[in-house]
Amino acid sequence: MRRLVILFTFCLATASAAFAQTQPVNGVRFDLAALSKVPATFPADDLQVPDVKAFFYEGAPYQGRPTRVFAYTGFPAADPAQPDKKFPAMVLIHGGGGTAFDRWVKVWTSRGYAAIAMDLCGCVPVGTYGKWQRHEHGGPPGWDASFGQLETPIEDQWTWQAVSAAALGHSLLRADPRVDAGRIGVTGISWGGYLTCIVAGVDNRFQFAAPVYGCGYLGDNSAWLPAFEKLGPEQAGLWLRQWDPSIYLGQSAMPMLWVNGTNDFAYPPDSWQKSYRLPTGPRTLCLRIRMPHGHGPAGENPEEIHVMANHILRGEKSLPKVVKQGVTDQVAWVDFESSVALSKAELTFTRDTGRWQDRKWEAAPATIDAATRRVTAEIPADAKVYYLNLFDERNCVVSSEHVER
Repeated sequence: MRRLVILFTFCLATASAAFAQTQPVNGVRFDLAALSKVPATFPADDLQVPDVKAFFYEGAPYQGRPTRVFAYTGFPAADPAQPDKKFPAMVLIHGGGGTAFDRWVKVWTSRGYAAIAMDLCGCVPVGTYGKWQRHEHGGPPGWDASFGQLETPIEDQWTWQAVSAAALGHSLLRADPRVDAGRIGVTGISWGGYLTCIVAGVDNRFQFAAPVYGCGYLGDNSAWLPAFEKLGPEQAGLWLRQWDPSIYLGQSAMPMLWVNGTNDFAYPPDSWQKSYRLPTGPRTLCLRIRMPHGHGPAGENPEEIHVMANHILRGEKSLPKVVKQGVTDQVAWVDFESSVALSKAELTFTRDTGRWQDRKWEAAPATIDAATRRVTAEIPADAKVYYLNLFDERNCVVSSEHVER
């Protein structure tokens, strides 16, 4: 695996430079001009649910034949006093085991946003979690299945198909007369967070991106190391050169909110940190202790994403911002800016080494100096990793970068 990491690091440097010149990355090319065209839509009458619209839209060709992508869209109720008012919007990318979730669309319509959630594995939301029914016009199966698709043409592999489907769904949403095309964000969960990282580097029409859990450097340290070992160095290196998010993240200049947990089983803090340092735009971190992993309230509803969207797409108050961080005489500090009062701050740390997923994390109160806008906390002598969490009065969390000692 060490050989694999070295090979991948070399390819990352060369591929990123190529992508910056709008050339294919290791044979992978996304044509944003083509993906910006509004896809045709098709009815899905037997899949309708209350308060949203179910339909299919035209996806990228797969194995030489047309495809269709199932999706839900939803819109807030129109304001009779402002019938021509356009809504901000969100593109919602599900993770492993998931599909297009109407409940997720409704979360955002209840907040005054239009939204689209699409299935990215050729399925419709009929069945049970992870066992959704495939439809006759679907593209390739996704997630772990992508490791077995390397012998097929790039355009037939799942990541290419899924990123294309997300971009086409974005184009469809932008074209709706009820939507303000200049105010659209994207968020995704787990494998959807992985895809969000790639989408952020491919589709620069978004105003911000919020990957939840997902990140790059999957060949360094992730839940898929056994899968890469099984593939062998050559095939694993090929998958990473083509589909690791770190290849694409450096091309993103949009604001990004990174949401994760300290003990996430799939995307550990070390790979997460390397990933969030790649984009050139503003970044905000939210690293909660032992954040649960999944769809539903854990991945769909973090209030930080809502606040980020309201700030960027509606001009409302932002999340706190970590301006600078450092350590002086065993005291960790961050300088911050915030338009909302902080309610508390904590030093978050672990005394453990070993697998990130197994480490015990603790929190100790930190001191907030509102006058100087500085948060400080003494670092325990035996702390191996630490960072500071700032909580505002909305109970939103903003984190400093973690530091290993």
